[in-house]
Amino acid sequence: MSETLQKIPKIGMVSLGCPKALTDSELILTQLSAEGYQTSKTFQGADLVIVNTCGFIDDAVKESLDTIGEALSENGRVIVTGCLGARTGNDGANMVRQMHPKVLAVTGPHATQEVMDAVHANLPKPHDPFTDLVPNAFGVAGIKLTPRHYAYLKISEGCNHRCTFCIIPSMRGDLVSRPIGDVLKEAQALFAGGVKELLVISQDTSAYGVDVKYRTGFWDGKPVKTRMLDLVQALGEIAQPYGAWVRLHYVYPYPSVDDVIPLMAQGKVLPYLDVPLQHSHPEVLRRMKRPASGEKNLERIAQWRKDCPELVIRSTFIVGFPGETEQEFAHLLDFVREAQIDRTGCFAYSAVSGAAANALPGMLPLQEREERRARFMAVAEEVSVARLQRRVGCTMQVLVDAAPGLGKKGGVGRSYADAPEIDGTVRLLPPEKISKTLKVGEFTKARIVQVHGHDLLALPLP
Repeated sequence: MSETLQKIPKIGMVSLGCPKALTDSELILTQLSAEGYQTSKTFQGADLVIVNTCGFIDDAVKESLDTIGEALSENGRVIVTGCLGARTGNDGANMVRQMHPKVLAVTGPHATQEVMDAVHANLPKPHDPFTDLVPNAFGVAGIKLTPRHYAYLKISEGCNHRCTFCIIPSMRGDLVSRPIGDVLKEAQALFAGGVKELLVISQDTSAYGVDVKYRTGFWDGKPVKTRMLDLVQALGEIAQPYGAWVRLHYVYPYPSVDDVIPLMAQGKVLPYLDVPLQHSHPEVLRRMKRPASGEKNLERIAQWRKDCPELVIRSTFIVGFPGETEQEFAHLLDFVREAQIDRTGCFAYSAVSGAAANALPGMLPLQEREERRARFMAVAEEVSVARLQRRVGCTMQVLVDAAPGLGKKGGVGRSYADAPEIDGTVRLLPPEKISKTLKVGEFTKARIVQVHGHDLLALPLP
């Protein structure tokens, strides 16, 4: 038996970049497991290594190239996929092959079949069982790399926008929405498998279905339109019997989003929106070629909060964009204060190779860009901490992420206001009642007692 097991080919997998890349890695691992391959936790223990790369900003490119180099050094047999695989150097040649000519194969993003073809060519598959026989998989949802109590659900690929700072459409293509029946089937399998939080992701969640003209699909024998409102409504209904959360990411502030807010107010989905605003000043947004002008964003956010007072908004911004004046930057600071953005990420503009913004006049010195980022974050953190302070004394539902020893000495969790890895956490104190336990992947009620940086400190309740 042991001799047979030793012959089973093992593959190492490294997944870099955003949650959308992570879901691509999950698809690849699901297919590999379905075909009988095993995974290796080390480069040395693998017969072959797959590196899923990110190619968006310079730091991510460096990390990807370094990881490929490390895999080649420690293993020697490497297949490269992901966004960096689609990028070219100054001479038009493939960037990965230029830097690492010894890789076995290079593909772009969302290229599961091409990756599998490369694996088969270099490491023949042992067998090909049905996907639902894969150990540790969520049925049709396949294998997940996240903890078992939360999972990402990708509803579309690509983007129709041509923002001047972004090269993602050149790597991932135009918007392609997944059939709504397939999306809902995957969601059902995840909830049935024990997932307590579903994070909806895409490049542009608000645009779901635009490419297929909101075509009518079918779920559970009923017609459902391929559009954001219908999708969110259906996800809320599927999640309800399991007491699970549905969280929305990458939501552009289109008027159509207004219709989703009542579902949040009714408790169908979490009152949380990840809205990539990027800036507030109309002229900067025009130079960025953002899809929404921004002139009505304050008004829209105010209305959202009126319709759903518990709404939490997270966003990302770019400061020091080419041509950004001090007045335009001051406009952004005023916007963050007035809009009361709960959670904020910020990047100093970085010239990404191939981005149209590089040709714009008025490139700011790096030091000035970094100084503006520091000033922006000081304001954003001031707003965020003030928003968190309002939670002190409140009782909140917390999803437990860590609880050593059944939480007798406390644990770590998240409230509806905290997406995993990008927002804060709720640090759980040891329960006062000795019979009270905490379990990873389950909910607990907790009373917020203090703000600790970007996190909350809370006492679990019986």
